[in-house]
Amino acid sequence: MKRYVVLVAYEPAAWADATPEVRRGYSDAHHAFERYVEEHGRRLSGAPLADAETATTLGPGTGADRVVTDGPFVELAEQVGGYYDVELPDLDAAIAAARLLPSAYTVEIRPVVEIPDHTPL
Repeated sequence: MKRYVVLVAYEPAAWADATPEVRRGYSDAHHAFERYVEEHGRRLSGAPLADAETATTLGPGTGADRVVTDGPFVELAEQVGGYYDVELPDLDAAIAAARLLPSAYTVEIRPVVEIPDHTPL
C-alpha cells in the first residue's frame, strides 16, 4: 500500500450559494470516495478545514525571525477546504477514488514521503 494525501479545493462562494440538493450531492460524492477507499485500502484521517481567512501563515526564516501573518499566504479564488490521508495500492487507485469527489472541486493527490531514520515523536 502507498500513502497519499488528497487535498480538496473549492470556491467558497459555490458552497455558500449551493442549494440543499447540491450540498447533498457533495455529501454523496464524499461518501462514494470513502467507500471506495475502504474497499481498496484504508482511510487514515481526513477532515474539513476552516475557511482560509482563519489561517495563520509563517514566512520563511528561523525562530523569531519568521514573520507571522493572519490569513493565507496567497490570494486564490479556490482554497483548500479539506483533506484525506489514505493508503491505497497505487496512484491509479488514488485517481479512481478522487474521481468520485464532487466534480466542482479541484483535487490534488500527493504521495506521502517516507524520511529514512526519522521517527516522529
